[in-house]
Amino acid sequence: MTGHHAERDASIDPELLPLIGRAELRLPHWLAQFAVTHMPVPRSSKVSVTTAFSPSGNRLRIYVPRGARSGAGMLWVHGGGLMFGDARQDEALCLSTAERLGVLIVSANYRVAPKHPFPAAHDDVHESWTWFLDHAAGLEVDPARIAIAGESAGGGLAAAVAQRIRDEGGQQPVCQWLFAPMLDDRTAADTSLDARRHRVWDNVKNRQGWTGYLSQPPGHEVCPAYAVAARCDDLTGLPPAFLSWGDVELFADECQVYADRLRGAGVPVTTDVVCGAPHGFENWAHETEIAQALIGRAQDWLGRYVGATSGAAQD
Repeated sequence: MTGHHAERDASIDPELLPLIGRAELRLPHWLAQFAVTHMPVPRSSKVSVTTAFSPSGNRLRIYVPRGARSGAGMLWVHGGGLMFGDARQDEALCLSTAERLGVLIVSANYRVAPKHPFPAAHDDVHESWTWFLDHAAGLEVDPARIAIAGESAGGGLAAAVAQRIRDEGGQQPVCQWLFAPMLDDRTAADTSLDARRHRVWDNVKNRQGWTGYLSQPPGHEVCPAYAVAARCDDLTGLPPAFLSWGDVELFADECQVYADRLRGAGVPVTTDVVCGAPHGFENWAHETEIAQALIGRAQDWLGRYVGATSGAAQD
């Protein structure tokens, strides 16, 4: 390994470095979408997985613990840079969380850019939240104990939808559970970051995602409300938040700034910064010790906020 490859990889955790290649397959967006939609997924004898559809026809993947239920719920939003992705790609994390905490999870699919720019994905996630509340009684979930959560682009969508829910009133999420959220288009506008070539998700890809989603260059002075979570001026009154990211990933600075702004607005915030971790490692390297440790810490935090007991779904 020589040159810039050695320099940028030197700080990556050695357990993760051999696995990065499987997360960096260079595929056209349409082919990446096909791949994640048809990928094989793990199974759990302790969680049943069913499908439902939102009023507009978006597919919802529902994880129901077979054992003891905590009565809590979570709306999960997958990643994919706003350009691709499917609820199936987060099967391991959703199964693990449902199994360990006894939490019923609704994982939302949504329309992606550039074919469907903002507000399509945002509206789809918001509709999924409303669907969950409307069906909470039938799902045996307490609507006051539903978290909103997501990874990467899904984390950014979840954060923006939480802002909209706050502004519209009604039942609020009990907390936000965000893994390496994609929060700020102004990162993509900073072309000086391109040369750093962050592993898994770099700023060139980031610019493509934000440009397709916003239908304008990222960093534009004018940005529609709820299109970019970090552009929200007022963060007061938002649900308590857990934010995790890797210290070597592109989103590290924007995640830290958003966490600091939440704290400054009086929102309880827990951050978990993982040394040597590239973007999304808890997904594409979920079986590693470093990923399992993060997931365990995150689930402990989530369990406290939704009122779930660790091991609730165990026999």
